[in-house]
Amino acid sequence: MSIYLNKDSKIIVQGMTGGMGSKHTTLMLDAGSAIVGGVNARKAGTTVELGGQELPVFGNVKEAMAETGADVSVVFVPPAFTKDACIEAIDAGIGLLVVITEGVPVQDTAEVWSYLDGRSTRMIGPNCPGIITPEESLAGITPHTIAGKGPVGLVSKSGTLTYQMMFELRDFGFSTAIGIGGDPIVGTTHIDALEAFENDPETEAIVMIGEIGGDAEERAATYIRDHVTKPVVGYVAGFTAPEGKTMGHAGAIVSGSSGTAQAKKEALEAVGVKVGKTPSETAQLMREILEERGVQAR
Repeated sequence: MSIYLNKDSKIIVQGMTGGMGSKHTTLMLDAGSAIVGGVNARKAGTTVELGGQELPVFGNVKEAMAETGADVSVVFVPPAFTKDACIEAIDAGIGLLVVITEGVPVQDTAEVWSYLDGRSTRMIGPNCPGIITPEESLAGITPHTIAGKGPVGLVSKSGTLTYQMMFELRDFGFSTAIGIGGDPIVGTTHIDALEAFENDPETEAIVMIGEIGGDAEERAATYIRDHVTKPVVGYVAGFTAPEGKTMGHAGAIVSGSSGTAQAKKEALEAVGVKVGKTPSETAQLMREILEERGVQAR
């Protein structure tokens, strides 16, 4: 099992013909993803050869879905055009919208987030590595060779920490790893992913990676206390971040005592989540939990 993405997912790529879009479409194909086409209004009706496949280019998402049965779209368009690309996909009724683009204006993301209300689309991102169900499908930029299938669910604000945690626990493997992005507003939250992993019978334990800024991790701690029965380990990036300085992600800024790594660590530990001081220590905490539950390393 997996959350949000599996081997049957049919993926289109908005911006497939651009430099980043074509590169990562090829890598998604290498991962086994069922890429069925791309969207570029200026190149509609043409085809592009990527990864040894001839992929059709459509004028819009609605047409692409009608012709291919696509239910996932991955967005690789410049920040100035991301809002329009998202709204086009939402209007078309795409099931999963994975927005890789970074540098999207927060106001634009806020408008898209509001537009999602009451609609059937789930958005992941923006400014994220996307989602991978190892050995089945990749919608995004996560290197698919890091780890295989296994019992661990991973949700992370950070792309690079997603990759590191997958590498650290590669001997156990993952049901799904999802990078939700580090912007102040994102489509899918820690809580959304925690709920999905809790309901997934193949996910036995969960790693949650957060970072300084905002209160998403504190809210996730409350949700874990009330709704999650599976073991959760955590890591919070930014213990050494100076107050008032944005650290890498637009949402990672601390004001006073609010949003500090220590405050988040304490909130998580208060509900029984073991929190590592480093990614490697966090992986070791998960390894110990899995071994206690009789889960064998691969």
